Amino acid sequence: MRDLLVKDLPWKLFSLFLALVLWLTVDRIYREAQTPEVPLAGSVVTFESLPVLIVSTASDVRFFRVIPSTVSVKVSGPPEIMAGLQASQVRPMVDLTEIGDVKDLNRRVDVSTPAGVTLISVTPAKVGVILPPKR
Repeated sequence: MRDLLVKDLPWKLFSLFLALVLWLTVDRIYREAQTPEVPLAGSVVTFESLPVLIVSTASDVRFFRVIPSTVSVKVSGPPEIMAGLQASQVRPMVDLTEIGDVKDLNRRVDVSTPAGVTLISVTPAKVGVILPPKR
């Protein structure tokens, strides 16, 4: 029995070490995948009541409306960028370039931000689009 434990002891210790390193690596990767991506070293700014811009083709001259017409946008970034960020630099928009003859529909709000600024959330995430009747 003693020979079973002592025989090839350096190889057994090396195998135990490799198993421990492998387990710690997999555990670290798993924990990083589970943590949400929240900005740690940045400032968070919320812009209320930003008007939603409508993007459509140049040939489509209909007057679209979105409901609600304003959204709240939360962004984050380095403090030096966020200190000078203005509401006019954050542009929520709805893309209607490939819209058909549907009367009422909901579209996702896309947000354009300056370089270095990360979008956290848009409230509401979708807006209703009302199309006027074709003449």
